Amino acid sequence: MKLDVLADADSVARAAAAAIAADAGAAIAARGKFTMAVSGGHTPWIMLRALANEKVAWQGLHLYQVDERVAPAGDPDRNLTHLRESLLEHAPLPPENVHAMPVELPNLEEAARQYAVTLEQTAGVPPILDLVHLGLGPDGHTASLVPNDPVLKLTDVDVGVTGVYQGRRRLTLTYPVLNRARRVLWVVTGGEKVEMLSRLLAGDESIPAGRVQRDQALVLADRAAAGK
Repeated sequence: MKLDVLADADSVARAAAAAIAADAGAAIAARGKFTMAVSGGHTPWIMLRALANEKVAWQGLHLYQVDERVAPAGDPDRNLTHLRESLLEHAPLPPENVHAMPVELPNLEEAARQYAVTLEQTAGVPPILDLVHLGLGPDGHTASLVPNDPVLKLTDVDVGVTGVYQGRRRLTLTYPVLNRARRVLWVVTGGEKVEMLSRLLAGDESIPAGRVQRDQALVLADRAAAGK
């Protein structure tokens, strides 16, 4: 796991966008496509807006969601709403290359199964994503893998359904698919993350984030999160 500390959240967002663009170029050159899954959050929306200005072969990029809240289409709670505003309205990414989690289906277990199949259609069986972007919560969660949720114990599926967390149930990628990714890109900003970032870097598996594979992980953090 590599750590880069930058001055502030905007610097982190720009560095993350550049890292994604570089990985996309390499993957498309090598395999003809780039599969990535993104999380939500304020700094990530800045990151994705910056990515729209990078030189990317957009026809070869396939975009997935790391997690999504169960809420109606267009709801401000939905990561997809902000994803559209920050990236999709500014980059020529083909609509068919945007793979949204089907959280509007009445049967969430079926929605999770459908999304697992969607992953396989582009990322292989089992799906191997080129890049997974993750955030880090003050409680140590990442994706929607939150403390004490039964979803943490799923080892035989790539997409799971959570219990209620901060008022919403969610669909989330699970450890098996996260740990197969070719690259994990952590974007961590804010002074409230100091303790959990320290525990993540130490490999503390008692927090959900600490159970994500470290071999191909890059952490981009601002000085506040790094305690500097």
